[in-house]
Amino acid sequence: MQRTRSSSSSLSDFVAVGDPTSVVPLESVVVKDSFTYEDMLVEILDHHVRRLRNKEVALVKVLWRSQSVEGATWEAEAAMKAKYPNLFHFNSILA
Repeated sequence: MQRTRSSSSSLSDFVAVGDPTSVVPLESVVVKDSFTYEDMLVEILDHHVRRLRNKEVALVKVLWRSQSVEGATWEAEAAMKAKYPNLFHFNSILA
């Protein structure tokens, strides 16, 4: 897409000019009804135990395939162990 500008300097004078060669025919686009994906756990970055009033909750900081390190999330350790047991094999050896 190319943008052209008139002789004045205001932003409202910009006009978008489309490229007809980059148009994709709608017939070639196929979208499934269940347009979802499952993100994969790549690495466990940290471990933390959150102390609540009556219990303790073990958490792990998880790096997902589609995220950077800054986008890592804290998840319940029990849920991650159930879903990704292969990433916790060395923790059971140390215990």
